[in-house]
Amino acid sequence: MPPDVAGVGLAVFDLDGTVTRHDTLMPFVLGCLARRPWRLPRLLLVPPLALHYLIHRDRGRFKGALIRATLGGLTRAALERCAGRLVPRVLRRGVYAEALEAIAAHRRHGDRLLLLSASVDLYVPLLAQALGIEQTICTRVRWRSDGRLDGRLATANCRGEEKRRCLQALLAREPAARVTAYGNDAADLPHLRLAHEGYLVNASPRLPAPDATIRALHWSRRA
Repeated sequence: MPPDVAGVGLAVFDLDGTVTRHDTLMPFVLGCLARRPWRLPRLLLVPPLALHYLIHRDRGRFKGALIRATLGGLTRAALERCAGRLVPRVLRRGVYAEALEAIAAHRRHGDRLLLLSASVDLYVPLLAQALGIEQTICTRVRWRSDGRLDGRLATANCRGEEKRRCLQALLAREPAARVTAYGNDAADLPHLRLAHEGYLVNASPRLPAPDATIRALHWSRRA
């Protein structure tokens, strides 16, 4: 834990790789498909989508296409049940103990807590609620007029500069006396630089040295 979290007005946590030990989108997709084995052949669409991503490098388009191909057409109620099964699994096996300690420390000091994630709103708000984080900004997906999932993205993919823009817009609406932010890779550096204190968790040694306002943290304990 950073020793000087007292007095921070807003604590911002990235999700995948920062709070959780691994990605959460594919476990969500696979968990939904496991209950609907007749949809498993849809996974055959993933390699062509991945190839398209390797050519065009558009993560948002790939994410929306993946969700649409595998989960498109499911009802909101069915997807809520999938999220309800995912969240306990993530909390039981996939969260850093140090992340939970940092969240608890900021809560004790009266900080507002924000989960700022490129993952999608099919499950991120429920996971934030389970973590005791009251505010969420994440990537949103489209729904069809009949109430079933379209799957393509309804917003820009909340990653990199888009994540910085979302945080900047929030701070313009709801100023904070002090901002602390946690991330884990190069795509998080833009929003970490907005904070008074940024923490880069388990950063790859291939990353360039972060700014003076960004410190390195090593989290390893499983919750």
